[in-house]
This record gives sequence, structure tokens and C-alpha cells, in this order.
Amino acid sequence: MTATDSPPDAGSLDATALAARVEEFLAAHDPSTTEPGEFLRERFAAGLAWVHYPAGLGGLGAENGLQAAVDAAFAAAGSPENRPRLNVIGLGMAAPTIVRFGDDAQKERWLPSLWTGEDIWCQLFSEPGAGSDLAGVGTSAVWDGDAWVLNGQKVWTSMAHHARWGILLARTDPEAVKHRGLSYFVVDMTAPGVEVRGLRQITGEAEFNEVFLTDVRVPDDQRLGEVGQGWAVAQYTLMNERVAIGGGTLPRESGAVGSLAARWREHPEAHTPGLHDRMLRLWVEAEAARLTAERLGQQQAAGQPGPEGSGVKITYARLNQECSSLELELRGEDGLRYADYTERRPEVEDYASRDAGWRYLRFRANSIEGGTSEILRNVIAERVLGLPAEARADKDVPWKDLPR
Repeated sequence: MTATDSPPDAGSLDATALAARVEEFLAAHDPSTTEPGEFLRERFAAGLAWVHYPAGLGGLGAENGLQAAVDAAFAAAGSPENRPRLNVIGLGMAAPTIVRFGDDAQKERWLPSLWTGEDIWCQLFSEPGAGSDLAGVGTSAVWDGDAWVLNGQKVWTSMAHHARWGILLARTDPEAVKHRGLSYFVVDMTAPGVEVRGLRQITGEAEFNEVFLTDVRVPDDQRLGEVGQGWAVAQYTLMNERVAIGGGTLPRESGAVGSLAARWREHPEAHTPGLHDRMLRLWVEAEAARLTAERLGQQQAAGQPGPEGSGVKITYARLNQECSSLELELRGEDGLRYADYTERRPEVEDYASRDAGWRYLRFRANSIEGGTSEILRNVIAERVLGLPAEARADKDVPWKDLPR
């Protein structure tokens, strides 16, 4: 299907109709003989990438709940993947934001290569002086004749050393209050003036980066949303991010609780009534969180991420930390060993294949990355529970007048 084809009636695309489309596609494009890049591009063109997206943008305008069956059918046929773990920011955060706020040209420019995994994306939000207080970012974007000129520093940027594009929040109006003077851009990570440096963390690895921007010119057609609308666009991205971090459809006993459960079953000699109680509580909570995350992932796929994702992300962080702590405790003296402190630049982390000490250290970051747990509790209180907003002395003060 091309962008010029008439979109199908979404109501007519039930599971049976979509299954037939997938079968027809696979008959014409054998995964075992078709070049992977060509296969993925053709799948996008056929509307079988994101079936709930509009026709011509990788979708068919179908119900979002049908996506899982389509993905399962392609996986069963041995179809190539689109690097989902390496491009989690592009697929989980940039794509829905582009669909929601991008114009037609931007959607057609970025979505195809994003979905196929040909272009990796990163997120340029946090700064050394504006982490939890994202609205306080100081990276400037100044209009200069035919482009925006960016200057500033970003930090904790996952995938920046692999990324072709980055989604970025910058200040375009320092005279406005901090939430209103921001705009949202897509930055070419290969442009002159973009410098990526690795950040070594407590695990010994340099998984994250800091990014320096020096007189980086960004054309206006790489701005998402209106000038000054950056805060609203960024909030939409962050709602998707929190579901992406804590959500998704995962099998039972995935992640930290799976490693803990395996250790528990393999070493019955370590069991005590108190540890048994902790183990069961964590297992039940992890299963409840998994099912909740699956429901929120379906909301995200429909383009309806909400503040409830903050609750999933908080739970994800807490459970990872508690499960890894108990796993280390079950290992006794062996838990003091640390396998490897070599500095390296991993593409993606396979948490299950790493040792317990590594997981324990790495999971410390879960309550910081993607929004600190403290900030997310405010989001839940104000936007989910409807409690009075926290008092903010800087609410009506121009950003340029704020103490820094």
C-alpha cells in the first residue's frame, strides 16, 4: 500500500482480515529469501508495521489491539526484526510523537527508516542543571536567518553514540515562564557541532552519554509542534517513555523477578519463612505490574498514553531494586563478587545474562531514569488522584529571572 491508496475501513479490518493480509504478504515476500531491509520496507509500505497508524504511514487505520497478532504471525514466519531493543527510543517515544505533532512531510521523512531500524534515535532532554526539573532546561535555540542555532549540553542520553536523530527540548524564549518558552526539535546527530561523550557508570560501563551542542544549525522543518509548544510535546513523549520503560507485553517471570525466582528454586537450602514471605510478595506484585503494563501498552499503541504510566514506571523501578536485592541476599558470600568492571560501550543490555551483582547496581538507576520516582509521585497525585498541585514559587517568573 502506498500513501496514495485509499485507506481501508478500519471497521472491516478484524483479526481474520488482517491475518489474511499477513499471509498474502508473506507469500509474496519470503523472509528466508528476501533481503531483511527490503522485507521491512515492504512491510511498512503494506501497512503491516503499525497497523493502527494511518494508511501510508506504516498502518491501515485498524484497531490497536490487533497489532500483537500481526507481530506474532510475522515472528512465527521467521521475519526479520527492526532492532527494537536498540531503537526503543525511536519506536516507543519518537514515533508516536511524530505521528501526533508532525506534519505530513515530517511523518513521511522519518517514520519509514525509524520503523525499519535503519535510523536509531535518542532523546536529548535532561541537562546537568535540569534533570528532574525538565522545564528548567537551558539549552538555547536562537533563530538565525534560515535556521535555529542550538547551544547547550544534554546528559544521560541513551543510544546517542548509535543515533542518527535525536528528539530535543530547547529554550526559544527566555523571557517567558519556564514551561512556555520551550520548543521541540529533531536534531541530526551527525551535524557539525554535535559532540557525544560516554559517561561511565557504577557498573563500569559507559551505557549513557553526555552531548555537547555548539552552534548546531537546525532547519525549521525539523521542529515538531509550534514554537513555544515544546512543553506539551515533551509531556506526550514522556508519557510514552514511562510506558515504554515499565510497560510492554512480557511473559510471566520476565526480568528481575525471573532471575530471583530461578535462584529461589535452585537453592532450597536458603529458604526461611521470612524469605518465603518476601519472595511470594514480590512475585505477586510483579505479576500484577506485568498485567497492568500490558494494558497501558495497549493504550500507548492507540496513541492514548496517560499519566497512569507514571505508576507503572515507579512500580517497575521498585520491584527491580527489591528483587535484585533479595537475589543478592540469597547468594550469601558469593553475592560480594563482581564479575567484570571493564569499561565498554554496550549496544543493548541483556539483564538476564548478567550476574546478580551487575543487576543490583544497574537497577539503582531505575528510580532516576525516565523521570525520578519522586517527580512521578507528584504526577500521580495531581493528574490521576486530582490532589492540589504542589506550591511552585517559580510558576509565574520568567525563566531568565530564575536563580541558577
